[in-house]
Amino acid sequence: MNTNVPQKMTNYRWVICSMLFLATTVNYMDRQVLSLTWKDFIAPEFHWSDANYGSITAAFSLFYAFISLFSGKFIDWIGTKKGYVIAIFVWSIGACMHAACGWLTMQIEGVESANALRALEVGSTAALAVSTTSVLLFMACRIVLALGESGNFPAAIKVTAQYFPKKDRALATSIFNSGASVGALVAPVSIPFLAQAYGWEMAFIIIGALGFLWMFLWIFVYEKPKKNSRVNEAELAYINQDDNDTPEEKAKQKKGISIWRCFCLRHTWSYICGKFFTDGVWWFLLFWAPAYFSEMYGHRSHSTIGATLIFLVYVIVTVVSILVGGYLPKYFIERRGMEAYSGRLRAMFFFALLPVFALLAQPLGQVSVWLTAIVIGLAGAGHQAWSANLYSTVGDMFPKSAIATITGIGTMTGGIASFLINQGAGLFFDYSAARGSAFQVLGFEGKEAAYMIVFCYCAVAYLIAWACMKTLVPRYKKVEI
Repeated sequence: MNTNVPQKMTNYRWVICSMLFLATTVNYMDRQVLSLTWKDFIAPEFHWSDANYGSITAAFSLFYAFISLFSGKFIDWIGTKKGYVIAIFVWSIGACMHAACGWLTMQIEGVESANALRALEVGSTAALAVSTTSVLLFMACRIVLALGESGNFPAAIKVTAQYFPKKDRALATSIFNSGASVGALVAPVSIPFLAQAYGWEMAFIIIGALGFLWMFLWIFVYEKPKKNSRVNEAELAYINQDDNDTPEEKAKQKKGISIWRCFCLRHTWSYICGKFFTDGVWWFLLFWAPAYFSEMYGHRSHSTIGATLIFLVYVIVTVVSILVGGYLPKYFIERRGMEAYSGRLRAMFFFALLPVFALLAQPLGQVSVWLTAIVIGLAGAGHQAWSANLYSTVGDMFPKSAIATITGIGTMTGGIASFLINQGAGLFFDYSAARGSAFQVLGFEGKEAAYMIVFCYCAVAYLIAWACMKTLVPRYKKVEI
């Protein structure tokens, strides 16, 4: 018997990648249940204003940003298997807790039924008490949701670094990160239907329960590559192809790193810049695209054309980001023989050019709204490709023991940026609408001019971020602990 026949490599790492994709999809769907049900189903019951809803979303964003500073450190400390289980358990509990807010409001305010809540006179003392109580309860639920969801990306990036060599990490990250786009795509065509058919409470429970299903799968699916019986020696060698460290260096890799030490490193600030200037762009496109198509072109999100426009945006985001985000850095690293960090940064420059198309979003809308949707889709695809490779730079520069900590710091920064751009955009749009024709920019006036200004920022944000990263860490240098 010939024992020298090369062992056929298993591909279990892609099963792990699929699990990360599903977790990210569930993550984004859980976030969107409230945004897709509050206006038509929840607000009439609790007499919410736009300001009430804004306060709830602000509480989520700010707490998510704050807790992300520590969630990555927690994942590094407890490990990815336990850490991911705890994170998704907490956020699934938080998602399901929303369903109890109506019942608790009725108990606290002494109202007998949901119909009685709706029947309260608008502006009355009782209606005000109901809205205040319900807002506080929903805030509490959003905080629990944010506590769990803050662990998703630090854990996912750490797992990717464990299961993929550097040249494949951008592709793997692009695939699981596309769960954000898929979640944003699936949510509008599923959640309102669930709320209509079974009540808004059941929408939270059904979507929240998906996390528990994932959690039980993860317990049986995940083990570190070395301990995983489904990973053979050939695949393990492929995964560890970058691992040329001496035993002494490997011992250093296992050492943790303090948060204070992280903030003393230029590498960390490079990653922070990459997140701060760009994450807000993605959240702006995610939260404001439906309103933009509705206000500027009259296509509401529940109409056929409105839903198709949003669908088109996220199809472009998903397909283009995976194709270019995964394969372009691999081309530079494998075909051009570039070192991983340098090849990735080269690819990120090209990704930074895609959002420049956002400059055309408003002008092309005068020709066809479909052209605007395509342009917004390309800008979003640029972000997702950028984001996947930005996450991968952490694995390039930092030891595995610090990856989740650094990712958590970046997530915190992105959360702050998201809060600033979305809160600022809302105030800016109100201001421009009030000024009307007195507010003009590049031939547009009123709110159209305000959108044009925000799109201009979206267009250049990635180039600014790239320049900062290149200045702070111009060439590859691994962080020594």
